[in-house]
Amino acid sequence: MVEYLIGVDDAGRGPVIGPMVLAGILVEKSKEEEIKEMGAKDSKLLAPAKRRHLARQLKAKYKYHFEKSSPKEIDDCDNLNNLEGMKAAMIINKLAEGIEGEIEAILDCPSVNTSEWAAYVKKLVINQKIKIKAEHKADFNYPVVSGASIIAKETREDEIDELRKKLDAKFGSGYPSDPQTVDFLKYNYKNPKYVDIIRHSWETVKKLHEKSNQKQLS
Repeated sequence: MVEYLIGVDDAGRGPVIGPMVLAGILVEKSKEEEIKEMGAKDSKLLAPAKRRHLARQLKAKYKYHFEKSSPKEIDDCDNLNNLEGMKAAMIINKLAEGIEGEIEAILDCPSVNTSEWAAYVKKLVINQKIKIKAEHKADFNYPVVSGASIIAKETREDEIDELRKKLDAKFGSGYPSDPQTVDFLKYNYKNPKYVDIIRHSWETVKKLHEKSNQKQLS
């Protein structure tokens, strides 16, 4: 009988600037509804102020852990789903330390093939008795994953705010669809000051490199 739940979700998978963050929380299964009663839901559905408030509450009440993937780590990986799976397993391993009861981990799945991705994560989990469930929209359907989504999103936002302050950089949201981000990349994608915060394997930046190489050749 499952006694504990671990929820895992990511934030910042799509941006061209900054890290991807995966976060997880551990909760007794009998108390999962407490997370819903706090007002937790998929972080994309929450106003920023509410999300920050909930993140503080969740961190104060539950065991949590997060893992970051730097832009270089993302650029160097062969498969982003596998990188996310590896980080998810690291979170599960950390949260499961010292827990003797039966655990089920519920993950918001980035892959089309949920069963295959769940099996990949399962291979990397130390305690093979832990049940792994990977589903699409898990952050919407399971309060424990909603909680993880909130912590992941707030951690990512904190990272981005820190980068803006540290580098005095005005790069917008960091998403390829953001005109301010695109404009920033156009003038700074080769700038040594910013090179480490940019995902150079993203199509937006690859095109800038290709144009630059074509000009040099011509």
